[in-house]
This record gives sequence, C-alpha cells and structure tokens, in this order.
Amino acid sequence: MHQQEASPEQMLHAHWPLLARVAASYVREPARRDDLLQDIGIAVWQALPQWRGEGSLRAYIARVAHNRAVDALMHDKRQPSGALDEDLADPQADPVRHAQTGQRRDDLLQAVRRLPLGYRQVVSLSLEGFSNREVGQALGLEENTVAQRLSRARKQLRVWMEEK
Repeated sequence: MHQQEASPEQMLHAHWPLLARVAASYVREPARRDDLLQDIGIAVWQALPQWRGEGSLRAYIARVAHNRAVDALMHDKRQPSGALDEDLADPQADPVRHAQTGQRRDDLLQAVRRLPLGYRQVVSLSLEGFSNREVGQALGLEENTVAQRLSRARKQLRVWMEEK
C-alpha cells in the first residue's frame, strides 16, 4: 500500500512504535509516558491531513511527535525518572546478558534524557535510523547543525556512560 493510499489510521498504526520510542525518550514514568504517547498520537492524527507528500512521511511524523513532546515538557516542569520498560533482547536466551543489556539501555536512555533538548532531539532521531539530512528535515535544521549537535551529544553521552 502506498503512503498516499493509506488511511490516517493505517499510517498512525504503522508509525506507532516510533511514536512510543519518542515518548520514552522524553518521559520515564510509565503512566506519564502513556499519556504523552496518547498526546503525540492525537497530534500526529491531526497533522496527517496537512502532509503534502513532500519529503519523508516518517520524518514528518517524527517532527510532529518531537514537537508535541517538547511542548509537553515545557508545560510539565517535573523531571522524568524511572526506567524504560520495553524489552529489546530475548530474556530466555541469556538472562544475565539480558539484564546487563537492559541496564545499559536504561543507563543510555537516562543519559539521553539529561541532554539539552536540541541534542536530545537529534540523538533520538539518529537512534531511530534517520540520516542527518532527514533529522534536519524533521527538525527544521541545516544538516551541518545536526552533525554538530550529534557530535557534541555523543561526546557528552560517552562521558556520562563512562561514569556508570
């Protein structure tokens, strides 16, 4: 099915995992994260009719999601705390490795949440597999600015991860 032929429901469903990861990169507590995910879903739903087919739909959806998450942070002064609940590794294969990988992932996500917003956005999108050009399109930034922010964010993340 072509993106142009897909219904808003189908497009939203297809991009829901991306939206969930965006919400998780901004909010740690499960209940608040679920609320933010619902808010992001509504924002994307409302924004889909404005997409003109220019550029990547995925980048457009990511931009809407990040903008909504930033708006939520601006209105909510509480700092996020807690751990990411999603499972990325199979715990049955090697429970010890699963626990170590989970802790490392949680540490990284916590470090990403500590980044200034501009850095957090480029890192989150980069982790989603977006190129610097796509990140720039999603956030309205020049590709060089994205590369610079990503480089600085990675340096800071390395420092924080080495402290663990």
